[in-house]
Amino acid sequence: MTNYSLPHICQCLTRIATAPRPSPLTLAANRPQTGQQFVNSVFALARGLLDLGLLPGDVVVISAFNSDWYLEWLLAVAFVGAIAAPLNYRWSFEEALSAMVAVQPVMLVIDEGGCQWYSKLQNNHIPSLRWHVFIGSHLPGYDKTRGALTSEELKKHYVINMPPNFLHAPEGVALICFTSGTTGRPKGVAITHSALIVQTLAKVAIVGYSEDDVYLHTAPLCHIGGLSSAIAMLMLGARHILIPKFEVKSAVEAIDLYGVTSLITVPAMMADLVSLIRERDNGKTRESVKKILNGGGGLPLELIKDAVGIFPRAKLVSAYGMTETCSSLTFLMLCDPMGETSVPHFQSYEHSKCRSVYQPEGVCVGKPAPHIEIKISLDGSSNVGRILTRGPHLMLRYYDKISARPSNDANDVWFDTGDIGSIDDNGNLWLVGRSNGRIKSGGENIYPEEVERILLQHPGVKRCVVIGIPDSRLTEKTVACVQLEEDWQWYETNHELLRGKIKQHLSSAILREHCMKCNLTGFKVPKEFIKWGKPFPVTSMGKFKRDAIRNEVISHLRLLRSTL
Repeated sequence: MTNYSLPHICQCLTRIATAPRPSPLTLAANRPQTGQQFVNSVFALARGLLDLGLLPGDVVVISAFNSDWYLEWLLAVAFVGAIAAPLNYRWSFEEALSAMVAVQPVMLVIDEGGCQWYSKLQNNHIPSLRWHVFIGSHLPGYDKTRGALTSEELKKHYVINMPPNFLHAPEGVALICFTSGTTGRPKGVAITHSALIVQTLAKVAIVGYSEDDVYLHTAPLCHIGGLSSAIAMLMLGARHILIPKFEVKSAVEAIDLYGVTSLITVPAMMADLVSLIRERDNGKTRESVKKILNGGGGLPLELIKDAVGIFPRAKLVSAYGMTETCSSLTFLMLCDPMGETSVPHFQSYEHSKCRSVYQPEGVCVGKPAPHIEIKISLDGSSNVGRILTRGPHLMLRYYDKISARPSNDANDVWFDTGDIGSIDDNGNLWLVGRSNGRIKSGGENIYPEEVERILLQHPGVKRCVVIGIPDSRLTEKTVACVQLEEDWQWYETNHELLRGKIKQHLSSAILREHCMKCNLTGFKVPKEFIKWGKPFPVTSMGKFKRDAIRNEVISHLRLLRSTL
């Protein structure tokens, strides 16, 4: 029997249906919906799913672009006690199939975002799969012979009356959200209703989300960052502006057309927004934007300054977190022009005791939200160690029932994030790198992020990725792949002869010297530097695909040696 004192994300529906709102709750593809219309659609879809035979605990995978229909599906699936498992629409067929095999869904819901691989899916690939449902009016490769349905067919028999009571999945699971896959195949993370609601309260308290917000969905709803902010805005009854996926022109147009007040970014998104507004609008400011939450990596200081210039009224907050912690663990207030933060210890970095967000010893990612505990499991005499956390924000488990990473601590209720860092005297968490991304070279640990921060301080370096490749003497040796800033050139030989003749040039020797001048310990200085002349491969949220870069470097070096 369901206990209605338990948290449930569908508790937002009463507020949405009854809150007076002159403007639509959602707007997607010029399709406005009032709060009552949206809630009625959720109830209609939930009734259709119940009539179809969907049961509590059943898994429904969704591969689709952002839309109001996507939000309806997330809530309707949760309403009947089933579990939504969003798939990344950018995945290959093999990645999508691997994720579905792991969670054994009974239903697949897709739109044109999933059509790139849907035609490859055979009936025997996922034996548990009983129903195929399409969102929208047309899908290439959509096969009615599979007994496929549409959302509208599921809703059509709904008669408006008292809605059924919402149900809970076993253990209170609301969603299965997949990790980004930067360290291997994506893993399904079981996220509870309580974790999502606690995350909502953190964003309300620190970022300042409110019912008056006009929220632009820039992040995909398959990603924990996009999901958690979407749920938060639904719980508040804020207005939602949905674009299918992030494209900088459509994002800027939406900001201007609808008076967007809030959005989330990753560094690549912010760089694109700043670049387009500068080039097209001569840096015209966007005064409507009041809150920007950045995740997926820290913003470079120059980009922070640019963002503050373009969005002068926006509170700019950086968050550090992961899928397993239901998004944000810590928050750092980068800029708060209105001075309205409701949590006193979240200060602007300009007025905090941190000399800079970036230091050679790591990146300051701020302080934990009020409900979160963080501690450092020290390794030896250093104050740097593994970052552990506990609290109601944590995942229930990995859905394939592989237990969370053990902390090797006597108190096993702490979750090991897999990150390495330290906590300063003011309570700020400093992030050094990933424990599973470290390079073991000559018996010493090297964290790529630490080396990358040093290299990025050189004016000629635009982007860089540091990797470890096999080495017979050192086990692994560090290689730095470097993209140059515009108008900078790479001259690998005779760079001494170029001093004073060509000012803006780089070479391995110059970057090696730069690392030493910045006091990077000698064994951490890359053994090789490679000029990278094309974009780095990244995930959907802008994180580097280090394995792909490493494989390409190894192939490149093998080819070079074979020609010598």
